[in-house]
Amino acid sequence: MKLGIWNTEPARHSLFEDAQGVFTGTVLASLGVMILAKAGLLTGGVAGMAFLLHYAFGWSFGLGFFLINLPFYWLAYRRLGLAFTVKTFSAIGLLAVLSEYHPKLLQIGGVNPIWAALLGGLLIGMGMLALFRHRASLGGIGILALFLQERFGWRAGLVQLAIDLVILALAFSVTSPFIVLCSVIGALALNFFIAVNHRTDRYIAM
Repeated sequence: MKLGIWNTEPARHSLFEDAQGVFTGTVLASLGVMILAKAGLLTGGVAGMAFLLHYAFGWSFGLGFFLINLPFYWLAYRRLGLAFTVKTFSAIGLLAVLSEYHPKLLQIGGVNPIWAALLGGLLIGMGMLALFRHRASLGGIGILALFLQERFGWRAGLVQLAIDLVILALAFSVTSPFIVLCSVIGALALNFFIAVNHRTDRYIAM
């Protein structure tokens, strides 16, 4: 049996490995969301939609994030399987809860919007990468992006980037151009990180 770096055969993650991967990825992503929110920034995807509702109407980010994701579970189940759907539902629920309680557990003072965009985007990207590698996502656009990559070979990061830019364009209605620009920087950092690192030909665990 080949082990470690010499293993070239696909290996399935254990239940424990999946659980820690989903937990760790979601915690990293929620920390990135908290940093973006602290600077008044947005991001793309369903999180971006939840941010828009939060800034425009005062909705709870966590509640909006959870509710907007509901229609995407059917696509996840039909196209990517029950296990993917259950792990994704768990990650979404955990992020919704953490987004409400993280600021109470970790206090952050003033943060430069540009640095917040880069750091927040990279943290969310790292979290999403961990989830992708354990056959999960943060729902919504992530599910669609993963489906399109598996079906047509389109890079998940690039698909998500295109949709993110549309969402960020709507941000001009709720915030200043500078904040939108910083948010675009964060979205670019997030999606470039995923496009470079999420390669099924490099990571063979299942």
